Amino acid sequence: MPEATVSAIITTPDRSKFLITRRKTGLYQGMWCLPGGHIDRDETMRDAVIREVKEETGLDFDPQLFFCFDEIIPEYDIHTITIVFDGTANGTITSQVEEVAEIGWYSLREIRKMAFAFRHKDIIESYAYQHGIC
Repeated sequence: MPEATVSAIITTPDRSKFLITRRKTGLYQGMWCLPGGHIDRDETMRDAVIREVKEETGLDFDPQLFFCFDEIIPEYDIHTITIVFDGTANGTITSQVEEVAEIGWYSLREIRKMAFAFRHKDIIESYAYQHGIC
């Protein structure tokens, strides 16, 4: 049975760079990903993505639903439905030291060369395509 998760796409105002984090622990340690995570019991998906962004980046996120993606990774027995939001974020970036090894703004060209966890690179590529980002 798939598990629901949330992810956030946060870009600079001109959409030239994406905010991504590098995982510090657990599955895919050292790889890059979008801010996000699991939805807590009795929590809406919107509230979950706001909470996860705040926890992982220190930013206040104003999410809009972007799309949903199936993430099936048989080698790790993972099947999630990832609900992806995009939107604006305000505040000062402060990474969560327990889970986030690094955080930063990266162009699509840079992202294409980086190793990503889950299907997050595919999600970014889909967003870029829909918004005419090359």
